Amino acid sequence: MKSAPLTTEPSTPPQPEHRQRLLEAMALTVAAKGYADTTIADVVSLAAVSRRTFYQYFTSKAECLIALHQTSSRNALQVLRGALNPQRHWQTQVEQALAAYFACLAQNPVLLRTLFIEIHGLGAAGLASRRRANEQLAALMLEVVNADANRREPLQAAMAMAVVGGIHEWVLALIEQDRLVDLPQLAAQASALVLAVARE
Repeated sequence: MKSAPLTTEPSTPPQPEHRQRLLEAMALTVAAKGYADTTIADVVSLAAVSRRTFYQYFTSKAECLIALHQTSSRNALQVLRGALNPQRHWQTQVEQALAAYFACLAQNPVLLRTLFIEIHGLGAAGLASRRRANEQLAALMLEVVNADANRREPLQAAMAMAVVGGIHEWVLALIEQDRLVDLPQLAAQASALVLAVARE
């Protein structure tokens, strides 16, 4: 199966080969057909595994898509963490981390479209997975910004979540406009938003 691999950082525990192939097949099939029209038969055919193998890892296609979302969100978070340097000022860290984050997203437009749009087709379970990912990003932002010993007031969790939501709305707009090539350009815009919200 020829496909762009999921972005995997060295610190990510290795996925069993068949599970990884199923996740990649889910991303490609949903991107091509949409979640509603994707079947388990489509996924196992593209992954070149049996239906029995699919059920060794997932109970349903919804669980498979959520696993894809969680794995990819975790990898994106690792990219952000890997770009941080605690020796630098928090503003510089934010700029570097966001540049790395958007470069990571731009590497796999098929996966990006699947995760930002099709995850909503899962209803409450999909929204819960998306919320967890956003909370992790917001928590990282709080960790970086509030590590500044010179801050008089800490950045609040609600404001960090608002920033994450705003940034992801920009990403969605580029997906809808078929302008994913412009993703890296969002780094400067997103950095400016973080700095505006976090500046005392």
